[in-house]
Amino acid sequence: MSAGRYDDRFDVMVIGAGAAGLTAAGGCALYGLRTALIERERMGGECLNTGCIPSKALLAAANAAQAVRDAGRFGIRVASPSVDFAAVRAHVRRAIDTIAPHDSIETMAGYGVEVIAGSARFLSPHRVAVGDRVLAAPRIVLATGSRPAVPPIPGLGDVGFLTNETLWDLEALPDHLAILGAGAVGVEMAQAFRRLGSAVTLIDAGLPLARADRDAAAVVLAALQRDGVTIRSQTTITRIDPGPVLQCGSGEPVVASHILVATGREAVTELGLDQAGLSAGSDGFVVDARCRTTVRHIYAIGDCRAGPRLTHVAGHEGTVVVQNIALGLPAKAERRHVPQAIYTDPELAQLGPTEAEARAGGGRVEVNVAPFADDDRSVAEGTPAGFIKLVRVNGRTAGVTVVGTGAGELLLPWAQVLAGRTSRFALSGTIVAYPTRSERSKQAAFASLRPKLFSPALKRWARLLARARRIP
Repeated sequence: MSAGRYDDRFDVMVIGAGAAGLTAAGGCALYGLRTALIERERMGGECLNTGCIPSKALLAAANAAQAVRDAGRFGIRVASPSVDFAAVRAHVRRAIDTIAPHDSIETMAGYGVEVIAGSARFLSPHRVAVGDRVLAAPRIVLATGSRPAVPPIPGLGDVGFLTNETLWDLEALPDHLAILGAGAVGVEMAQAFRRLGSAVTLIDAGLPLARADRDAAAVVLAALQRDGVTIRSQTTITRIDPGPVLQCGSGEPVVASHILVATGREAVTELGLDQAGLSAGSDGFVVDARCRTTVRHIYAIGDCRAGPRLTHVAGHEGTVVVQNIALGLPAKAERRHVPQAIYTDPELAQLGPTEAEARAGGGRVEVNVAPFADDDRSVAEGTPAGFIKLVRVNGRTAGVTVVGTGAGELLLPWAQVLAGRTSRFALSGTIVAYPTRSERSKQAAFASLRPKLFSPALKRWARLLARARRIP
């Protein structure tokens, strides 16, 4: 390979075909830029193949089994469900296969993207090698994603373990699944496998759902315990013996048939960075508001950069780099109002700071809670657990937490409020279909405005009008 020879010149190269890379590559190509998309594994990345889609498909199957168990409270008498795990796996596979064409090589080619299979490595700040090809471009986008972070527990590697990437290869339902890590992935898979019939122990070195509003987390964790999940919080695993047997710093050991590691993810950054004058920290590439690395013509988006590792954030950042690269606009990524959702039953969704975070930050904090126990639709359907919690700081809406059925969907109007695309006042006066859970959003908005709507000044004005209208 000649050091001075370019096999191909592009306007932009994108490395990684997950949510971030697909958005960036497709958008640039639609603007007429000659675009290369490099992927060493499967199109669609983690979300399609081992993350969002298979996990939600598994949860759907698990919730269907639970619905059968719960049918008796509605006066429906049915036998206990029998779970065919092979058929469940087929359902998960169908979900992936149905969505896969959206992220396929053929779809990207239709946009004008050239998809190149292989591992990329930098030769210089503008040149990348893929196999025996050398590609050059004035703009490069890194969207290399992340992989499971494996904790250094003695014996873990010897007994074998699952991650979200290998979980889907299971051919039989685990007898007893021990899950390390009680974040979003841990609690979702704990509930899914318990409802499908596995015994499940969920273990966390700290507090389960540590980043969530504590009142909302309590609702979710209580639901898991009702399902029969054993939760061991603030528990350190000192070593793992054959069996596997998880030896804990305190309490009895956990004897399991399988171990799922769900202790977070780490950025993939092995690209020959020195050749590009780049470096990466322990949490990935550090980027500015425009998603640029320290080498300004190289962007990093999605899980490979420091920041939240969420599919919708990755897609958003893909659109930001399209605006920067294709249109030359100084577009910036939204960092403040990033929604997060956990798809357990009930769901938990958050936007902005939690109540505890807001109080720790100082200022005048006001909280309004609209419980689903007061919502007619939730009562009628037997799903009264949860609430919408509105957090305001110095009179301005700062954060919202929703826990309950469909919480992720109910976050939408609040995302608009915090982004300035609507207001609490507009939401409180919106006509909402009855009976729906969205009524709780309207109720929470109205409750937060009540002191202003019924202020002493407005009450005086109402009395003046009443006196002026009195019949002599």
